Amino acid sequence: MADTTDEQMQKMPLLDHLVELRTRLLYSVGALVVAFVACWFLAEEIYRILVQPLADILLDRGMDQSQRRMIFTNLTEVFFTYVKVSFFAAAFITCPIFLTQIWMFVAPGLYKHEKQAFAPFLIASPILFFTGGALVYFAILPLAWEFFIQFETPGGPGTLPIELEAKVNEYLSLTMKLIFAFGICFQLPVLMTLMARVGLATSEGMARKRKYAIVGVFIVAALMTPPDPISQISLAVPIILLYEASIWMAKLVEKKRRERQEAIDRELES
Repeated sequence: MADTTDEQMQKMPLLDHLVELRTRLLYSVGALVVAFVACWFLAEEIYRILVQPLADILLDRGMDQSQRRMIFTNLTEVFFTYVKVSFFAAAFITCPIFLTQIWMFVAPGLYKHEKQAFAPFLIASPILFFTGGALVYFAILPLAWEFFIQFETPGGPGTLPIELEAKVNEYLSLTMKLIFAFGICFQLPVLMTLMARVGLATSEGMARKRKYAIVGVFIVAALMTPPDPISQISLAVPIILLYEASIWMAKLVEKKRRERQEAIDRELES
């Protein structure tokens, strides 16, 4: 009888955690669904915003409103493109909600000093993600599209012109890939600083492996961006700067850890 009671006491906390996890997941998914439905009614406007960098470039090249168009070659392409746009916008908007729900699930099991340590990263993570997305939209996309459009040729006697006929789905896929690539890569300072806090990385080690990191950054940039030097360098340079910022933040973490350990040692000695 006593053994059965002990087993129940051990299982209840686990069951409570599972119920709490389910609740947090339901809140997160519910927020995503609500945002998706709201974005669905604005899908056409959201897509227009995503296409605006290309439209501005075409307008600057002397094309009037009737010549600016995008095409689709599948009957369902536009419909599913709007579904992707809605989901993309909903995921982008609800990212802070997901992070907040994760924090509310994890926070009760942390000590006060651990909460104080992790809270800044919870705030910094979505800010860095949005910063990366904004950098793509306002800086990278105009440069990349301008580079690719230069390959258009007017044609001449005996030759056919080469003109851009951008597909709806392909344009959206490339744009979302760039935005998410930059957003994820901008999480580097958060990741490296957390690793420094738990002792998995040191500022000295990161500085010593800087040259390998730079090579790795350019490889990642080549894989995650279109095959042009402008977008690759535009992604690689900010990541390298963020890596340097990670080294600096790791030094601050190590300094605070030393000061805390020295304070503990003084208390023990006294």
